[in-house]
Amino acid sequence: MQAFLKGTSTQGTRPLKEKGTGTSGEKKQKSVPWVEKYRPKCMEEVAFQEEVVAVLKKTIEGADLPNLLFYGPPGTGKTSTILAAARELYGPELYRQRVLELNASDERGIQVVREKVKRFAQLTVAGHRTDGKPCPPFKIIILDEADSMTNAAQAALRRTMEKESRTTRFCLICNYISRIIEPLTSRCSKFRFKPLANQVQEERLLDICDKENLKYSKEGIAALVKVSEGDLRKAITFLQSAARLNTDNEITESAVIEIAGVVPPKMIDNLLKICYKGTFEKLEIAVRNMVDEGYAATQIINQLHEAIIEEELNDKQKSAITEKMAVVDKCLVDGADEYLQMLSLCSVIMQQATE
Repeated sequence: MQAFLKGTSTQGTRPLKEKGTGTSGEKKQKSVPWVEKYRPKCMEEVAFQEEVVAVLKKTIEGADLPNLLFYGPPGTGKTSTILAAARELYGPELYRQRVLELNASDERGIQVVREKVKRFAQLTVAGHRTDGKPCPPFKIIILDEADSMTNAAQAALRRTMEKESRTTRFCLICNYISRIIEPLTSRCSKFRFKPLANQVQEERLLDICDKENLKYSKEGIAALVKVSEGDLRKAITFLQSAARLNTDNEITESAVIEIAGVVPPKMIDNLLKICYKGTFEKLEIAVRNMVDEGYAATQIINQLHEAIIEEELNDKQKSAITEKMAVVDKCLVDGADEYLQMLSLCSVIMQQATE
C-alpha cells in the first residue's frame, strides 16, 4: 500500500516542474473553468452561509463531526463548504487518503454502497499532519446529489453509517430533502443552504471581473445576477462565457441575455400586448416566431409568470392564468407540443384580459 502511495506521489510531482519551466503550464492554468478556479479554498471564503459555517467551525475546533446532510438549491456552496471543511481538517497531505467523494455521475446503486463505500468505511485511519495540528480519527465520505440515489441504495447505507461510526463520517448533499429516506435524515445533522442574495452575488462577480481584468457595465452585472436566480455557479459560468464572447468589448446586458438563453424582455412585452389588444391571428404568428427562434417553452412560461404577476390585472384573472400555466408546464414535462401549449396559454391570457 505504501509503495503504491509513494508511486502516485512521485508521479504527481512531475507536472508541477513542467508548469514552472514552460509556457504550456501557464496555458493549462488559464484553461481551468472559473467555477473551479474561484471555488472557496477555506471556510472563510464561503459566501452567505454564515450559520452553517459557524456551526461547522465549532465542530471542527472540537475535532468532532456528526453525520451531515446539506440541502438547498444548486450553486449555493454545499459541495464547496464540505470540501473546504475537509481541507481544514486534514491538510493537503492527508486529504486524498481520508476523503471519498461520489457524485451522481458515478455509479451509486446498491452494489457500490455495499462494496466501494463499505470498503472505504472499514479502512482504519492512519497518519499525522506534517504541520503538527491535531487530526481527527475519522474519514469523510461525501455523497453528492444523494437525492438521485435509489431507495434501495439509501436503505443499504443505514447499517454502514451506524456500524462504521467510530472511523467514518458521512456527508449527504442534495437539492430536495424530501427525496432522502427518513431513516437517513434522522441520522444526520441537517443544514439548509439559502439562495445567495443579489448583493453577495454582485460582490463575488465584481471580484472575479477585477481579477480577470474584464470590462463590464453595471447593467451587465445586474443581468447576470437576475438570470442566475441565486445560483452563483450559473452566474460565474455565464460571466466566463460572456468574457469569451466579447474579448475586447465590455460585458453588456444584451450579451448576458443572449448567452443565458433568456427571452428578451421586449419580446415578452410584445407578446403580452398582442394578448391584451391584438387579434388571434397576430397571436398565432407571435407564438410561432418565438418557438421557431428556439426559445424553450418552459423559459417563456417562467418569464410570462413574472410579467403577469406585475401586470394590472385583478386577482381572479391572475389566478386563472397561473392555473393554466401550471397545467401547460405539466403537459410540457409529459412531452406535449410546445407551439400548441404556448398558444393555449396565450389564448387564456387573451380571454382573461378581455373580460
